[in-house]
Amino acid sequence: MKAARILIIEDDREINQLIANYLSKEGFVTESVYNGREALTRIARPDYQLVILDMMLPIVEGREVLRKIRENQTIPVIILSAKDREMDKIDGLGLGADDYMTKPFTIGELVARVNAQLRRYMAFQPDHTSASPPVIKHGGLELDTGTYQVRVNGEEKPLTAKEYAILKLFLSHPNQVFSKPQIFESVWQEDSRSDDNTVMVHINRLRAKIESDPSRPVYLLTVWGIGYRLGKGD
Repeated sequence: MKAARILIIEDDREINQLIANYLSKEGFVTESVYNGREALTRIARPDYQLVILDMMLPIVEGREVLRKIRENQTIPVIILSAKDREMDKIDGLGLGADDYMTKPFTIGELVARVNAQLRRYMAFQPDHTSASPPVIKHGGLELDTGTYQVRVNGEEKPLTAKEYAILKLFLSHPNQVFSKPQIFESVWQEDSRSDDNTVMVHINRLRAKIESDPSRPVYLLTVWGIGYRLGKGD
């Protein structure tokens, strides 16, 4: 299997090179950039399977880089930030990040999170060996497991890897109610850390994309006191 390419966007050269060295030892191909303007040039090429993004960048800030990534790419993005307030984490996840790590961090945990994100992302990539990949249909929703596309009433909706995984979880189990810890453990493939905000942010982002009125959802319904379930889509 071809080694995953990882773009490291971090203006602290010492931290950048530390991350690059450890990821290279893990068998990944890494590229390093040190400011937001150079990052925008690199991400214009769909050459990467994951991005590690510092939010406090010179020239162009990390928020703008993340927005550009999410305009047309679903690759996992792990934010690195010295900001550790809950609202900062919610904001980063709301912009489209898949994970958020605060500085200082341990390199071992970062490598573990990189591996976890890539496992999930690669698991949902198209399998070109399948002659007829299945399409899951539910009301006006269509999830094509072969092309990684989601359509609502025929209109394609670009989802991130996490949003796709959440939607597939519900469509694959249409009669099940999922608690937030169950969603976290299934999608993030980690033990639940009671991180309800992470799940809530991703559910809200997904609703904004697939629901005609996110404030009155018909596909992803809240089961108060328990979690979420798939609606009929009426």
